[in-house]
Amino acid sequence: MSSPTSRQIKSQQTKKKILETALKLFSAKGFNDVTVDEIVEASKTSKGAFYVHFKSKYEIFIEKFREIDEFYANFISSMPGDLTASEKILLLAKSQMTYFRDDLGKDLMRTVYVSALIPNQPKSLSDTDRLLFKIIHSLVEEGQASGEFSADIPTNEITMLITRCMRGTLYDWLIFGEDFDLVEEAQKFIKTLLLENIAAQTKSL
Repeated sequence: MSSPTSRQIKSQQTKKKILETALKLFSAKGFNDVTVDEIVEASKTSKGAFYVHFKSKYEIFIEKFREIDEFYANFISSMPGDLTASEKILLLAKSQMTYFRDDLGKDLMRTVYVSALIPNQPKSLSDTDRLLFKIIHSLVEEGQASGEFSADIPTNEITMLITRCMRGTLYDWLIFGEDFDLVEEAQKFIKTLLLENIAAQTKSL
């Protein structure tokens, strides 16, 4: 593979500058109150450069979700294969919440949640085509095939409940104080759901 040219490197640097500047402005002022002109001015770029990299300011979030999906892809490729489906889901949730807490932070996630309420915009948080949903879905299928999870409950329903637990825990982290332990609360929430599902499977035997 050939090395990137100086022009390509400069283009990526410009894209990164626009992305980081926009996220800071969204966090400080709110998504609705930030214009493309403000992003361009604050990032010391041009409107032409902005539209080369992003179709709209909402595309900033799409780009960030691509980075998050890359985290999921890297994580799942390194996950130990000798764990049960429940253990894999809990490990994924632990790594996910640690990543959100330590790498993304509250300000960014708060902005993401607020932007999800904007009408007529892609709903990345609840998009079932995203990698997270597909990973959880495959792990639930694995648990059902092994008899760990109830086969009487549709795979999509269990998957939706688990991903809802994740979104709900993140939301609580945003509205509660510093005493709210994001990683621990996510583990407790999802573990309770999984244990109840396993209990339902056991009773049906």
